[in-house]
Amino acid sequence: MQNIVSIEWLILATLCAATAAAAVWWLSPGARSKSLEQDLLSSDGRTDAVFLFDDTNLIGWSSGARKFIGEHAEAFSWNMLRDQLARNYPGLPQSPGFLKDVGPLVLSGTESAESREAHCEWIDGITRVQLRRSTLEEQNRSQDQELTTLRAAVHQAPYPVWLQSDEGAITWSNLAYDNLTHKIRGRDVDVSVPLFTDLEEPKSSGKPERISIPLPDSNKQLWYNISTTQTEAGWLCHAVDVNAVVDAEIAQRNFVQTLAKTFAQLSIGLAIFDRNRQLVLFNPVLIDLTALPPDFLSSRPNLMSFFDRLRDQRMMPEPKNYSSWRHQFEDLLEAAAEGRYKETWSLPSGSVYSVSGRPHPDGAIAFLFEDITAEVTLTRQFRSELEMGQSIMDQMDEAIAVFANDGSMTFSNAAYHQMWKMDPDASFAKVSIMDASRVWQDTCAPTPAWGEIRDFVAASDARDPWWANVKLRDGTPLMCKVTGIQNGATMVSFCNPQTSLPCAEQERFAISDHS
Repeated sequence: MQNIVSIEWLILATLCAATAAAAVWWLSPGARSKSLEQDLLSSDGRTDAVFLFDDTNLIGWSSGARKFIGEHAEAFSWNMLRDQLARNYPGLPQSPGFLKDVGPLVLSGTESAESREAHCEWIDGITRVQLRRSTLEEQNRSQDQELTTLRAAVHQAPYPVWLQSDEGAITWSNLAYDNLTHKIRGRDVDVSVPLFTDLEEPKSSGKPERISIPLPDSNKQLWYNISTTQTEAGWLCHAVDVNAVVDAEIAQRNFVQTLAKTFAQLSIGLAIFDRNRQLVLFNPVLIDLTALPPDFLSSRPNLMSFFDRLRDQRMMPEPKNYSSWRHQFEDLLEAAAEGRYKETWSLPSGSVYSVSGRPHPDGAIAFLFEDITAEVTLTRQFRSELEMGQSIMDQMDEAIAVFANDGSMTFSNAAYHQMWKMDPDASFAKVSIMDASRVWQDTCAPTPAWGEIRDFVAASDARDPWWANVKLRDGTPLMCKVTGIQNGATMVSFCNPQTSLPCAEQERFAISDHS
């Protein structure tokens, strides 16, 4: 506790000592006079010279006052200064004490004076004389500099600027306007004749207007945005070169027309929505597929209105809960923006559409509508025919397996599954002729027929049909028929001649043990 009290007293004593030192410095005449002298010698940026006198003795001067004082500053007095300045600054007091009684004086210099004003004042026993340029002169000089800068900036501007009277004459023009005039009309022309004659619209509307002027000996036009401002001297006109913008617009328009012609030949409906989700491009096929009115599509509907109209036209599947589907619309947009949106729409009319979303540059989204009704119908018919063929083959007593030219089993019926206790459809991997012959060999008595069947399946020629008699290990006789069919495939069939009449008829023509 005593240590803490001691520290606090030490801090307080230090602060008191510092305060006392500052007070002594401030009350010291030498320090205070030196600080005052520095303040009195400071200028406002317009000063030529400053003199400080204590009574009639010179005690301070600025660098600008050195040429008046010379090399003998110690002997320089008020009378010497007055002798030098009295002719250029009439009214300079005889003695500094005069300023104490009358207050500050501002004396205007004569034409021969370097500075236009002499400012004299008495400050706390010190007489201060300041030679400076007058405020009005400084303002005039600043204005002249500003005017010179503005003239140079306008005259050297990279775009044409000119002043045109109400009668249409050019009263002033900058260098860019003159160069453009010489480029269009030649060197020896009168620049007072207006180069841009169609200026009535900018004058009346008050907005920049795009105006063109033809190039001589060429079909090309030079395009400028002209803006006009009415002044007391006439119409001040500015022309900005927009040829690059016009060329870009023409190129963009040609590109869009090319795209439109290309999209018009597509059989897929196309709808492109910009980053604001408004329709900006569609092709004629979209009208045919969706039955949406052309005027509706041309009005640039947003994406939600577009799908709402499709729903009203019954051109999209009716959601179970349309309100919840609208809430899921953001998920649809996100999927389309990432290229993940792809759905198949089965419409009430019986048509089937494939709808997909694709991202486009600058946040745009494209939706593609393709009529796949014929493809789906053909696929369904093909699948139905396959199912019917499979059903017919499953009703046969003869066990049948078909192998492709690469040796993989492509077809088998129910009788085959039952006879050999295997179902190829239940296997993840393809069943090959090696796999099938291994099952046959394990189930039947030894016979060379299995190897010959493998060779027949792998052969590409000499594929005449043949038969062989084999036996199961329980002694049941089987007749095996091997036949080459279309596309290099091979059909292998098994039947029991004791239980199958057609098989018994074939057995009469079979070569026993294929020998």
